[in-house]
Formats: sequence, structure tokens, C-alpha cells
Amino acid sequence: MAQALFWDVLSHIENKHPNFGRNHKYSGLPRRFKRTIYAIDSTTIQLVANCIDWAKHRRRKAAAKCHMQLNLQTFLPQFAVIKEASTHDSTEAYRLCLNLKSGEIAVFDKAYVDFTHLADLDRRGVFWVTRAKDNMQYRIIKQYTKPKGDVLSDVLIELETPKSYKAYPQRLRLVTAYVEINGVKKIMSFITNNTDWAPSSICDLYKCRWGVEVFFKQIKQTLQLGDFLGHSRNAILWQVWMAMLAYVLIRFIGHLGQWKGTFSRLFTLLRGVLFSRLDAFSVMLLCGTARGSPRMIGSPQQAYLPGFELS
Repeated sequence: MAQALFWDVLSHIENKHPNFGRNHKYSGLPRRFKRTIYAIDSTTIQLVANCIDWAKHRRRKAAAKCHMQLNLQTFLPQFAVIKEASTHDSTEAYRLCLNLKSGEIAVFDKAYVDFTHLADLDRRGVFWVTRAKDNMQYRIIKQYTKPKGDVLSDVLIELETPKSYKAYPQRLRLVTAYVEINGVKKIMSFITNNTDWAPSSICDLYKCRWGVEVFFKQIKQTLQLGDFLGHSRNAILWQVWMAMLAYVLIRFIGHLGQWKGTFSRLFTLLRGVLFSRLDAFSVMLLCGTARGSPRMIGSPQQAYLPGFELS
């Protein structure tokens, strides 16, 4: 029920407000790409092992995992799988990318690399970028572009391992470059099925994958998704889906109020005025200024969202 409620509310808001989320300014998103970019990743939610048998992760640990497909243009979830953390990420890759259309871009970490799945994406016309595994066996077919700047190599390759080659017999593009992480440059290797982009664009696409980590931080830290009210599978799933629903509703309120600040600041503001007689939207407009005073309300209309009929 919680899962269905989340998707119904998100669909309703997007139908009523087609521009919802479009004003989100994620600084890490390469603006030169006009195609839709999806970041795919997962986050582990630690649980109490001695109370939760359904989510046994290791001998003394229990955990659930949220696999997320995030639209980086709107910063809104497009597909999610929430389950126990005992399965590997690559087993969920096919489900997470099933709704992607031709011409769209998927960016994910090497934990989701499954060459059978990558071949399926390539047949469907979906472009993808991911990191190459350290133990990937391949042979270089030819140099694609000459090294330049931080790009150390840009080559076309074929997989050598018989099982991998059978799953993905097409050629891959391998780009090795220096990538700056926390002010330190590290050498990283990326593989993709696109042969038109500049090697620097491939690096920038993978770097924008960090946006899904920002989303997980907002869900887990800002909304404090860590203390659970129950220990059953249904209780955990209910609370996770409700946290995601709260995220969408807070973002929607910010959209209506033309909020320009951060998500965490908006959450703090709404938590302060939610049960007061201050009009939330007037407080949002006055936030950061020293002039005027927020409007008082006589009835709790801010408890309802516009576009939703009350019975």
C-alpha cells in the first residue's frame, strides 16, 4: 500500500505540474547533454540483526537495500526496489533499467555490471556509462582518440573471457583518465557503448552519478531514516516508502513556493511552521530577508496540497 501510494502521488503531481523538478540545479550535471540521464545505485539501510531475521545480511548484521533509478534532470525517483541486502546489485540491474527508452543514458557503478544486461541495453538503443572492473580481461582493437589533458587513453576493446565475450560480443569503448575526487586526482577506467562522445564527456557523465548519493543523503540524514518503529518486513518497507513520499511532498511544496535554497533548509523551515498559524509559503518567500512578517492563517489550509480533492 505504501509503495502504491508513493507512485500514485508522484504520478498525480507530475501530471498536474509537468515542470515539477525541472528547476532543480544539480551542479554536477553536464549541461551539454540534452538527453535524459538516469543514475542507478543502491544504499544499504542498517538494521538490528537480533530482531530482524528476514534481512540477515551477515552473521551478526541485518540490512535492507534500496536500489534506485534517479532522474538527474529532476532529481526524482523513476523506479525503486526495496528489499533485503543479501542479493548482489547486478541481480537487480535488469529490473532497474527495464523502463529506459532508446536514446536515454544510464550511469551506474561497476557493482551493476552484467554483460548480458549491458548487451540488452545496447540492443534497445540505451547508452550507458560505468566503471571497468579491475579484473576485466580484454584486448585492444584500436586507439579511438589520442590522449589529451587528463585523458590517458581512449581505445576500442573486445572482451577476452569466453563467457563475457559470449554475453557481449560487440566492441566496447574504454576510457582511462585522471578524475578529481575530494581534491585529489585518481586514475579511473570507464566503459561505454557510445562512440560519439568526447572522452571528457564520458568522464563527466560518470562523475554526475554522485547525484544519487546526494539523494540518498537527503533521505537518510535529512529525513532521519535510521530509527525504525517496527522490525517486521512490512514495517521497514512502509517507513522507507513513507520517507520517499515525504521527500517528494517537500520538493513539491518547494516547487509551489519557488524555493531557491537547499532541501535540508526547506525541511527545517517546514518543520518549524507545520503546526503553527504561520503561512508556510509566505515564510518561504521571507526566508533570508529582514523585511516584513509572515502572513497568519485562520484555517489549516496548508495541511492540504492543491490539486488533491478532499472527501
